[in-house]
Amino acid sequence: MKKNHINIFNDRGIISVSGKDSKEFLQNIITNDINGVDKDNSIFSGIFTPQGKYLYEFFVIKSDNGYFLDSSEEFIGELKTFLEKYKLNSDVRIKDISNKYVVGVISNEKFEEIKKEENKSTQTIIFRSSPFFQDPRSKKLGSRVLSNLEKLYLTIKRLSLKIEDSSDYLNIAHKAGIPIKSLKNLQNNLFGLEANFEELSAIDFKKGCYIGQENTARMKLKNKLRKKLLPLVSKESLEIGSEITLNGNQIGKLLIANPYPFGLINTFDKKMSELKNKEILVGKQRAKII
Repeated sequence: MKKNHINIFNDRGIISVSGKDSKEFLQNIITNDINGVDKDNSIFSGIFTPQGKYLYEFFVIKSDNGYFLDSSEEFIGELKTFLEKYKLNSDVRIKDISNKYVVGVISNEKFEEIKKEENKSTQTIIFRSSPFFQDPRSKKLGSRVLSNLEKLYLTIKRLSLKIEDSSDYLNIAHKAGIPIKSLKNLQNNLFGLEANFEELSAIDFKKGCYIGQENTARMKLKNKLRKKLLPLVSKESLEIGSEITLNGNQIGKLLIANPYPFGLINTFDKKMSELKNKEILVGKQRAKII
């Protein structure tokens, strides 16, 4: 990512979870450890089904009176409903505040410059009243900022940033094996471990109970992970649900289509080096695993 550029994402939503029971409430639901979230640290996490399948993913950032969940806009409505169903009699308030906030991404180089200026060395800082934090999934994805639109544009002016389209960011994420778009296609179609939650630092295996924890821990302990979500590249138009074959043998299924396709690939009996850059067929269309 270019040092003095910023990507602004209008397809993100923010949920506020507050109240005196908000910490315990989230700890019993999400896959990562809420104890890792404070004014200096933010995490990537998610929610699984009771069977351990992928349901939602989001960043968790500390707010003044609770937590912000930064998630894909396509999840926000049902994620809010899901959380409300689980709060029962807890002192927890759940609000969709997406209309008040916008998400931006800057380079880590720029973030380090800001931290130096503010005399900070933590993963998360507050700059001009807005949280800035390094993406916990991968350093390749830069650093994120949550801000209301007016403050963000003042910050952009203050830092002499130039707004750019998100194509470079999306290409970097795709090559790193991190899906950003069409995430609803993953819901209930693969296990959280198959969606690379461990590699993305989105699971804490020591934290104790959360939804889907038992089956997830069993898969990890018994090494039963046979499939992985992997990025593909193709010049052809690929159709969701198409079978993926290698040398005539079925090895997976397409879950996310162009322009940033991902397939759920059987990797149990193959080394990753045997799969990468191999020519495959997605339905009848040529593609490669990258």
